[in-house]
Amino acid sequence: MKFVAFERALQGTGASRRLRITGRTPGIVYGGTGQPQLIELDHNALWHALKKETFHSTILDMEFNATSSQVLLRDVQMHPFKQLILHADFQRVEANTRLHMKVPLHYGGEEESQAVKLDHCLVNHVVTELDISCLPADLPEFIKVDLGGLKKGASLHLKDVALPKGVIAVTRGKENPVLVSVVTPPAEASEAAAADAPPAAGAAGAAPAAAKAAPAPKTGAPAAKAAPAGKAPAAKAPAAKK
Repeated sequence: MKFVAFERALQGTGASRRLRITGRTPGIVYGGTGQPQLIELDHNALWHALKKETFHSTILDMEFNATSSQVLLRDVQMHPFKQLILHADFQRVEANTRLHMKVPLHYGGEEESQAVKLDHCLVNHVVTELDISCLPADLPEFIKVDLGGLKKGASLHLKDVALPKGVIAVTRGKENPVLVSVVTPPAEASEAAAADAPPAAGAAGAAPAAAKAAPAPKTGAPAAKAAPAGKAPAAKAPAAKK
């Protein structure tokens, strides 16, 4: 990938601020046998270039003062909340000097794996880029990783991936880190946890109690007393004869 840089005469906070107002971004090129060189770049062109993955992980051709040189993007400083690039750092590339770079990992084929297609597992990409060391001629744009062989309960480690020729993975602390993990579906995991869990105390105590039969009703119970009948009205005495 190619980009154009221009010589920057002034440096300092005030000069960089005035440069950004004009639509330029200050930068620097260092490394190799030459001295650090102050440069400036077109902000909009740099903004669109940064959206491309290749601009971050491949050797770039920088055109500067009618000459072309190979560099690597090393650092970009962004404004905290504005869409503004504050500064860009580039490193010169020498053919006989090994590079230390982060290269993206491109995963593919997981939809056809047994873990996803048959067991309906979830695939978690633990690592998305890999630290590598290699010569400039061997630097890959990305590393392709085939996940077609994933199985339920298994994980993909660094040693399971075939690196390009001349490329060495740089690991810190772990010799064989996990790159991809296979996760059991949530519904299946909850069912397995429920099957392994001991019965609850309330359910255990309720079973013996339910086994006992309810007592049968007693026979020969006295009949209910009849309600007392109401008193009959008294008979009227016969009227006296005159």
